[in-house]
Amino acid sequence: MGLNIFRKESLDRYLGADKLFVKTMNARDLMAIGIGTVIGTGIFILPGTIAAKQAGPGVSLSFLLSAIVCAFAAMCYAEFASALPVAGSAYSYGNVVFGEFFGWLLGWALILEYMLAVASVSTGWAAYFNSFIESFGLKIPHALSGPFDPAHGTYINIVAVVIVLLITVMLSRGLQSSVRVNNIAVVIKVAIILIFIIAGLFFIKPKNYHPFLPYHMSGVIHGATIGFFAYLGFDCVSSSAAEVKNPKHNMPLGIIGTLGIVTLLYMGVAVVLTGMVKYTRLDVANPVSYALQLVHQDWLAELLSIGALVGMFTMMVAMIYSSSRLIYAIGRDGLLPAFLGKLDKKSHSPQVALWIVAVIIATMGGLVSLDQLTSLVNIGTLFAFTLVSFGIIPLRHRKDIGNRGGFKVPLYPVIPILSGLLCLAMMTQLQLETYIGAGIWFTLGIIIYFTYGYWHSKLNDKQN
Repeated sequence: MGLNIFRKESLDRYLGADKLFVKTMNARDLMAIGIGTVIGTGIFILPGTIAAKQAGPGVSLSFLLSAIVCAFAAMCYAEFASALPVAGSAYSYGNVVFGEFFGWLLGWALILEYMLAVASVSTGWAAYFNSFIESFGLKIPHALSGPFDPAHGTYINIVAVVIVLLITVMLSRGLQSSVRVNNIAVVIKVAIILIFIIAGLFFIKPKNYHPFLPYHMSGVIHGATIGFFAYLGFDCVSSSAAEVKNPKHNMPLGIIGTLGIVTLLYMGVAVVLTGMVKYTRLDVANPVSYALQLVHQDWLAELLSIGALVGMFTMMVAMIYSSSRLIYAIGRDGLLPAFLGKLDKKSHSPQVALWIVAVIIATMGGLVSLDQLTSLVNIGTLFAFTLVSFGIIPLRHRKDIGNRGGFKVPLYPVIPILSGLLCLAMMTQLQLETYIGAGIWFTLGIIIYFTYGYWHSKLNDKQN
């Protein structure tokens, strides 16, 4: 018998395997996960740099255009999450509608996205934390403050390792308490952003908005291609579908609600920032803090550094959580060792998958310099977005998957096709180095699939 790499998983088996998860989350919890993932330090940096280099005061339109493109993909995710309320996000969707090989490629892409994203954010969190404690006269020893680089006297970034392990301990104690902490942190983060927007309104000078489109509409569009990457991460919401009450109702609300709130926050910061300071002066490392110092609001600049720490914390919580559910789902299907797909009887959560994810991320964040690798996060996400968008078409043709009363993408099939094409267009904006790195990662993934995954798959058992 020849290889059948396009054999498809059944929704019923997934629902049966995932039934031990405790359903505790509602739409508000999902939005907190989504907002926690999407809004990191980027909201304090990107509006300024895009305004200075691409769009001028029209940067708010750039974020609006980016959001519209993301909204198409978000609607496709919402329909999948409503129709297939299972763990594993795009990996599981791919297994059901495209077949196992494409499902594996999606899972492999998402492993790269989630783990690299958390590892790089952990090093950013460490840098903010170190500068924060230095203002109190405290200092981490130089040897413990950077990746393994004996030539420059650093051996491990201890703060990056500790924060990842602390978050993992919190997640291992149970989802309800973790969700509560995450929700509080997201409220603090959003409150700090709103304080900046409200306080900044008093320092707006209308003349700073002229000319509104100094680089014309082409600059706004170019800015939108950069701004698009600021929104990536809302797909994390879909990985929690197996632990959500009434997923048909709450999953679409969580995914689309996340994007709506995040868009308003990004646009709000962009409008206020370009009103406070002439766009030509915003090409600096931290434009929001710079704007506040110009108007002598140093107290708020300090508050923003706390907001950045909280923002990166919530992003790591959501991404470590999503990574563990993804690794669980791949182990559940046998494509990675089966012990990864086991749920702990006491906590009803994938403890083994969670801790293996944590050790890998902590090792990467503590020992490896990730500067050149972070752009790989974008290609992994866009690959998933593209297949999920086009996947709505085979999903609608599946008579065995009912989505009665669930969310459906409007203007079918126009929006799913348009979404997939726009994601492919965004992929053309990535650099050659990103494609080379992705090529190496996917080659490794294909080797693992054909030497291990295919032969240990639960579908292989069924086939035999």
